[in-house]
Amino acid sequence: MTVAVDFHDIVKSFGPVQVLHGVSFALEPGRIYGLLGENGAGKSTLMKILAGYEAASGGELRINGEPRHFDGSRAAEAEGIVLIHQEFNLADDLTVAQNIFLGHEKKRGWLLDDDAMRREAAAVLRQVGLDISADTPVRQLIVAEKQLVEIAKALSRHARLLIMDEPTATLTSGETERLFQLIAQLKADGVTIVYISHKLDEVERITDEVIVMRDGRFVAREATGKLSRQQMANLMVGRELSDLFPPRQPVPEATAPPALAVQGLSVPGWTENVSFDVRPGEILGFAGLVGAGRTELFEGLLGLRPHSAERVEIAGRAVRIRNPRQAADQGLTYLSEDRKGKGLHVAFGMTENLTLMALHRYARPWLARGDEREALKEAVAAFGIRAGSLDLRASSLSGGNQQKLALAKVLHPQPRVVVLDEPTRGVDVGAKRDIYFLIQKLASGGCGVIVISSELIELIGLCHRVVVMRAGRVQATLAADHLTEEELIAHATGTH
Repeated sequence: MTVAVDFHDIVKSFGPVQVLHGVSFALEPGRIYGLLGENGAGKSTLMKILAGYEAASGGELRINGEPRHFDGSRAAEAEGIVLIHQEFNLADDLTVAQNIFLGHEKKRGWLLDDDAMRREAAAVLRQVGLDISADTPVRQLIVAEKQLVEIAKALSRHARLLIMDEPTATLTSGETERLFQLIAQLKADGVTIVYISHKLDEVERITDEVIVMRDGRFVAREATGKLSRQQMANLMVGRELSDLFPPRQPVPEATAPPALAVQGLSVPGWTENVSFDVRPGEILGFAGLVGAGRTELFEGLLGLRPHSAERVEIAGRAVRIRNPRQAADQGLTYLSEDRKGKGLHVAFGMTENLTLMALHRYARPWLARGDEREALKEAVAAFGIRAGSLDLRASSLSGGNQQKLALAKVLHPQPRVVVLDEPTRGVDVGAKRDIYFLIQKLASGGCGVIVISSELIELIGLCHRVVVMRAGRVQATLAADHLTEEELIAHATGTH
């Protein structure tokens, strides 16, 4: 079975906010399409309509030439159309096998056939290169492993049209290579793939055609080989995009103590005896492979994990931090890499999310709603958050705009030190530039900024120094003039 798709004048509105404006283009079977656009361009909404998660407000969706209207994702999956969500759609309390077959359980008579589901789950886990037991509870997995489970789940549905929304955002280079091999095999088997990604090097490498959307409209379609990455970026943002990174400003002279100094920080099972410091006005990067312990190190520092430390100082004063509230009170805030699970309350409104870490400013003692709303207006303008209304829930924002809101939230208390864990994960190239310049502005204002990133180019372009971790220990701390991809990879893999 092959799946050919034709979007004809598709319109979508959420209440008074129109997010798709007459989108028309076709997808032919057995090809790999790169679907590009800034956050809020409408890419994910259009794909949710194709996969049955949303209904179009107008226009017509045709599958193999026939008009279709899916009343849910299962109806689309019956046609072989499967969406791998950018935000994980997994039940934490169930096992990997139970998640893979959730809603599609195999039965033997009246009973669930657990053995068959375990066997088939193990087979698709091997296919995506994930070496874990199918009986592992999902809540025990790290973010990268959850991403691979999502891909395995899609493969178990025998997809003929597979939509991948930012599939490599949390994967290591080795896992990404494995995924690309899998995509090539799927294409050889006749599967159509829609690949949504802000990593233009990946789009350039694996896709046959590029389709670009902007502000809810179709704007361009071209063979991938005819476009440079720069041309792709320009089409996405509608303007010439250059100078992705701001000029690196020098760190001020060391006349004051470090903004944050950590000695002998250990997180059981993850890190051992880690020491580092960041000065006011400095951008300090943390590099390493998935599992190196970078995220767990800072979750320990914030009191989110059991930990021990010889000494922690903020602005020269020794502190003890038991939880994130105490950390924020001391001037240290943290943006989690898991914006949906740990960064935002997606069921809350934008205002509630923004002011949650600084409520003492607005409770006098009653909540000053007008002041909160003014703060949100300022944040929307300052961070470039695209929202049709200030009254939207965080769950209604695109992934990139959720990331901007999460960034605004952790900066709202005006911290001395901010830790940004994968700050541009799932963010388009235009928004990445905005965030990079914002990080530089924070540092120029005297804030100590720590950036944890799996994108080496990001660390090289932004940071004054980079700490490289491997297996829970610091391998090296490199100054800006020694920052190259080869050097960082060598230390991260232990081959230096």
